[in-house]
Amino acid sequence: MASAPGSISANDPREDSVSPRSTAWGAHTKIASALRERIRSGVVRPGELLPSEAALSAEFGVVRNTLRRALAQLESEGLIESLPGRGRVVRPVDEHGAAPTRPKPPQYRQIAADLRSAIESGELAAGAALPSEAALTARYGVSRGTARQALADLSGAGLVESVQGKGWFVCGG
Repeated sequence: MASAPGSISANDPREDSVSPRSTAWGAHTKIASALRERIRSGVVRPGELLPSEAALSAEFGVVRNTLRRALAQLESEGLIESLPGRGRVVRPVDEHGAAPTRPKPPQYRQIAADLRSAIESGELAAGAALPSEAALTARYGVSRGTARQALADLSGAGLVESVQGKGWFVCGG
């Protein structure tokens, strides 16, 4: 019996292709293996961003959840790292296989923690203007959405407030 178009047979050299039919039976492991080989062979080098989830989903012919399972597997192996607001990057060779010590918190939390520290230390006094979203994106190398999330986090804690057209300010004591 002939195999379905796009499916992988035992002697098919197209290791990177995955048929939609195979997704329920371990497509994520095949995708993880293909990406692992790209990393180990140097096709994707340390420090490089992997293609987007949308691009990889289209390439392998799977839904994002299946792709995310494969990426999570590589992340747990220490081969890649997720950078919120940026994508997934290949970790340096000397870090491969190292057990993740502690997952990095999302970048917006680091931004919020830095701003909170400046507020609590008095560096940013009540009524002081916070750095603009553009300044935060440049300083931390993140997307504008990530900077906004940090500011929203501080706003939810009652530490800062937004004044439309003027920016973000430290709440008065």
